[in-house]
Amino acid sequence: MTKFSDLNLNPKVLKAITEAGYETPTPIQAGAIPSALDGRDVLGIAQTGTGKTASFTLPMLSLLARGRARARMPRSLVLCPTRELAAQVAENFDTYSKHLKLTKALLIGGVSFKEQELIIDKGVDVLIATPGRLLDHFERGKLILSDVKVMVVDEADRMLDMGFIPDIERIFGLTPFTRQTLFFSATMAPEIERITNTFLSNPERVEVARQATASETIEQQVVMFKASRRDREGSEKRKALRALIDAEGDKCTNAIIFCNRKTDVDICAKSLKKYGYDAAPIHGDLDQSQRTRTLEQFRNGELRILVASDVAARGLDVPSVSHVFNFDVPGHAEDYVHRIGRTGRAGREGKAITICSPRDEKQFDAVEALIQKEIPRLENPVKIEPRKPRKRKEDDAPRAETKPEAVETVEAPVKEDKRKRDDSRGRDRDDNNRRGRGRGGNDRRDSNNRVVGMGDHMPSFIAMSFEERREQGAQ
Repeated sequence: MTKFSDLNLNPKVLKAITEAGYETPTPIQAGAIPSALDGRDVLGIAQTGTGKTASFTLPMLSLLARGRARARMPRSLVLCPTRELAAQVAENFDTYSKHLKLTKALLIGGVSFKEQELIIDKGVDVLIATPGRLLDHFERGKLILSDVKVMVVDEADRMLDMGFIPDIERIFGLTPFTRQTLFFSATMAPEIERITNTFLSNPERVEVARQATASETIEQQVVMFKASRRDREGSEKRKALRALIDAEGDKCTNAIIFCNRKTDVDICAKSLKKYGYDAAPIHGDLDQSQRTRTLEQFRNGELRILVASDVAARGLDVPSVSHVFNFDVPGHAEDYVHRIGRTGRAGREGKAITICSPRDEKQFDAVEALIQKEIPRLENPVKIEPRKPRKRKEDDAPRAETKPEAVETVEAPVKEDKRKRDDSRGRDRDDNNRRGRGRGGNDRRDSNNRVVGMGDHMPSFIAMSFEERREQGAQ
C-alpha cells in the first residue's frame, strides 16, 4: 500500500501531513501527486469527497518550497467556483505549509479590495481566487499573471454550470504558455473536455472512479411525494421533510438540506426554526460574513442543520455530515452526485434522502440513468389524504330560487280603458316595479313612490283648443 512517504514530497510538507494525522493517500492523490511533482499537466476526474484538494495542494507546496515571489506577481494560481471552496483551499494550504515560509492571498467577493491589494503588493507564492474577483484586480492593474508557474482549476464542472468558462479561457490566456496546469473535475462534460484539449499539454489523466458515480458508503432513498392540493404542496412537503428528519432520530447528528432556489432555502430554514429545529440558511445572496459564520458553526457542531443552495455548498469539506436531504430534485443530474457527496466522506457511512414531486419525476429519471441504479423507494412518513368533496348537511338542502320581494306601491286611479289599451306594456312595467327596478336598471327597492301618470287630475287648460285659449285671452 502506498504511503505519503513514498511520493517524494518535500520533507517539511510530509511533516505537516503526519501532524495532521494522515498516512495513506486516497486513490486520486496517489495517482495525481507523482505526475504533478514531475512537472506534467494533470487531468483529475474523481467524485466529490475523494481528496482532490490535497491532490494539487501537496505537490504545489513541494514545487514552491524554493524560490521567492515578487510584488503583484503570484507564483501559482488556484481558481475555485465559490467563496466557500476558495476559503477551504486556503485552509488546506495553511495546514500543509505550516513549516514552509510561503505566503498566500485569498481573492473573493465580500472582502475589501484595499485589504487584498495590500497583500498582493507584498508578493504572494499562492493566489487563491474566484474568477470574477481575479479579473477585477487584473483590470485595475493591481495584478500581473506572467510569472504563474502552476495553475489549478478546481471543480471545473461547477465552473461550467455557473457560466465561468469564458472567464477561465481569458485567464488561461493571461498566464504563460509554459505553465503547469492541474485540472480537476467530478464530471467531464463536452465543454470541459474541449477546454482540456485546448489548454492542457499531453496531460496525465487520473480517473479513480466512473464518472458521476455516488460513493458506495452512501445509502440512498427517495420519497415519491404527491400533495393533496397544488396550493398546499409547499407546506405539506416541508411537513414531510420534518417527518423524515424525526424518523432518523439520533442517527441524524447533522444534515445538509438542498433546495433549488434561494427563496426556498430561506423559507425552508425559517420553517424548520419555527418548529424547533436548529437550522440556518446559506446561499449566494447572503453577506459573506454571515455565510462564513454559518458554515463555521456547522463545522464546529454548533449548528445541526444547514439549508443550502447548490452554489453555496459545492465542494465544502465537512467530513462528518451524517445525512443529506434533497428537498428538491436538482435540475442537472450531475448535481445529485455532488449533493449526496457531502455525506459518506473519507470512508464514513452516510445517508441521502430525496423528496420527488410529480413535476420532478423527469429529472429524477435522469438521475437514476446517470448513476445507473434504481434508488429504493421510501414511503411518505406523512399520510396525506386526497381532498374529499364536502358533504351537504340535512339543513343544507338546495333551496328553490326565490324572486325579490315585491315593494308595496301606492297607485293612482287609472281609467279602465287605458289599462286595457296598454295591457301588455302595463304588465311589463308593473313587473319591473315589483322587482324594484326602474328605467336604466337602477335599484329602487327603497322607494315607495311611483309615477303613474296624471289621470283625472289633468289641468283643464290642457284640453282647450288653441282658438278657445286665444279668445279667452282677448277678453
